[in-house]
Amino acid sequence: MALLRFLLTAVVALAAAAPAQAHVSADPQDAKAGAYQVLRFRVGHGCGTAATTALRIETPLGLASARPQPKPGWTLTIERDGERVSALVWRGDLPADQFDEFAVLAKLPAAPGVLYFPTVQTCGGGESQWTEIPDAGETGLNHPAPSVRVLPAAAETHQH
Repeated sequence: MALLRFLLTAVVALAAAAPAQAHVSADPQDAKAGAYQVLRFRVGHGCGTAATTALRIETPLGLASARPQPKPGWTLTIERDGERVSALVWRGDLPADQFDEFAVLAKLPAAPGVLYFPTVQTCGGGESQWTEIPDAGETGLNHPAPSVRVLPAAAETHQH
């Protein structure tokens, strides 16, 4: 029992000391080519102690369509480049100590690959730019853009 208590205390201490995962992520991480897929962009918390007041997500060129889900209490703006949806912007108030998800129904491209969604999270007078797109083989970005891996339509998806 003492060993279990020690291990639990150590795990809690390590978790408290670890840096916060302060990025916007996309779920699912894998999806099938050519499918209609609901993509959820998760905001884990605000910027320090400031509430999130806006989230702007750019849509990659490969999407055939992007339809945002409205959120009660938030205003939604759809930016267009001609007929194509180029970005989605939600404005509202998400306290710094809470999380939320922003959903988009997207028609994925027929070709496999990785789609990146550069995202800007506005908090108070500042912002966090989750816009870094890796070069081939690059890892460990400080501000990675949310991404979805598009798998061949015949492949099974593996959701994390």
